[in-house]
Amino acid sequence: MEKKRRLFLKNLGLAGVASAVMPSVLASEVNLSKPLNRNYEIFGDSTIKIALIGAGGMGVADTKTALQHPNIELLAVCDLYDGRLDDAKERWGEHLFLTKKYEDILKRKDIDAVIIGTPDHWHKQISVDALNAGKHVYCEKPMVHSVDQGKEVIDAWKKSGKIFMVGSQGLSSLGNEKAKELLAQGAIGDINYAEGFWARNSPEGAWQYAIPADASPQTVDWKRFIEPTTKRPFDPVRFFRWRNYLDYGTGMSGDLFVHLFSSLHFITNSIGPTKISAMGGLRYWKDGREVPDVLLGMFDYPETEKTKPFNLSLRCNFVDGTSGSTYLKIVGNKGSMDVEWDRVTLKRNATFESDDPFFAEKGKELSGRQDRKKMLPPLETVYTAQDGYKGAHYDHFANFFNAIRNDTKVVEDPVFAFRAAAPALLCNESYRQNKFVGWNPEEMKIV
Repeated sequence: MEKKRRLFLKNLGLAGVASAVMPSVLASEVNLSKPLNRNYEIFGDSTIKIALIGAGGMGVADTKTALQHPNIELLAVCDLYDGRLDDAKERWGEHLFLTKKYEDILKRKDIDAVIIGTPDHWHKQISVDALNAGKHVYCEKPMVHSVDQGKEVIDAWKKSGKIFMVGSQGLSSLGNEKAKELLAQGAIGDINYAEGFWARNSPEGAWQYAIPADASPQTVDWKRFIEPTTKRPFDPVRFFRWRNYLDYGTGMSGDLFVHLFSSLHFITNSIGPTKISAMGGLRYWKDGREVPDVLLGMFDYPETEKTKPFNLSLRCNFVDGTSGSTYLKIVGNKGSMDVEWDRVTLKRNATFESDDPFFAEKGKELSGRQDRKKMLPPLETVYTAQDGYKGAHYDHFANFFNAIRNDTKVVEDPVFAFRAAAPALLCNESYRQNKFVGWNPEEMKIV
C-alpha cells in the first residue's frame, strides 16, 4: 500500500509525501505552491556563427537572447533602415558586416544560421532562400504571411536538411511543459474547453511604434520593403508601424493568437481546429490602420486519437483599461489550469474526491461512519518558476542551438509552426468575409 501511495504522489505531481500528511492539506481549500525548475545543459560546445536579418524590436530581442548562450558569435546584420544598422554597430561592435541586402548575408560561407526578424510579408521568401543557401533558420512568428505560403517553406525545409525554428518562444517555457505533464496525468480530466486572452493599452503595445525623425527615402530602402506587395509612394508610417497594415502584417491574430495556438497545441497534442470564426472591430485606434483593435475568435477542435473534442475561445483587446491581462486557460471535466510561461495554477473541483489509494483505503475502513469527514485533495495548486529561471525565450534558443550542434529536433519546426499559424491567419479571412472558414489540420488545407 505504501508503495502505491508513493507512486501516486510522484505521478500526479500535486504534493510531496511530507505535505500529503500535514493537517493543512486535509482542508477543503488549500493553495499549495510548487517550484518549477530547469537544469541548463549545453550539448556540444562548437561555436555557431549567426546573422540577423531585420533589426527591429523582435530581431534585436532575439539576438540579445541568442548571445546570452555560450559560443554564439554575431557576424552580420541586415536591415532596410540606416538607423538600425548604426544602432547594431554601436550595440554589438565595429566588426559587424552591415547590409541592406539579405542576399549578401546568405552568400557568406562563414555564417551558420540566420535570425529572421523582418515584417511578416518577408518571412516566407527569406526563409526559403536561407534554407536553399544551406543556413539554419530561426524565424519570428507567424512563419508565413498567408496560408498559401506554408507548403513552400515546409518543402524547402525538408529538402535542406537544416534546422528551422519558429519563434513562439513560450512553447519552450516551464509553464507549458508543466501544463502538458499535468494534462497527460489526468489532473483536470478530459479537456472540453480552452480560452486565451491578450490585453494591451499603451501606444507601443498597440503598435504605434516611434517613427525616427530622419525617416526618408534616403535612409529607408522603401522599394525593397514593398517589393512583394502593392507598389505605393514612400510612407514612413507604413514602414515603422507595419503591423497595422495587411500588406505587411497579419493583425492581432497573426501577432498574438499564434502564441496561444502554439502553446495550446503543445500542451494538448492537438494539430488544429476544423472550423474558424472571428469578429471584432476598430474601437479606438482609428489612425488609418487596416486591422481591428478588438478581435474575438472561436474554434472547433475535433476528436482525434490523442484528444477529445473541445472548443477554443480567443480574445485580444488593445483598448483594455486594465492593460496587461494575458493568459491561457484549459478546462477539463475535473478541473482547470491557468497557464503562464513561468507559472501554472491548477484548480480542481470541490466535489472531486482524492484518487490517492491511501485515502481510498482509509475511506473503506471508515465507510460505516456517516458523520466522518472525508480527506479531500487541495483545490488549488500553484507551480512557479524557481529563482534563476532564465525564461522561455532563452530556452527556445537553447533548443535551437542544441539541435544545430547535435542534429536533433526542435519544438517548433515548420510543420508545427504552420499548424499554429494557419488558424490565426484564417481568423483574418473569417473577419474579412464575415463567415466561418473550414480548415483541414491534418492535410493543412482550407476546406
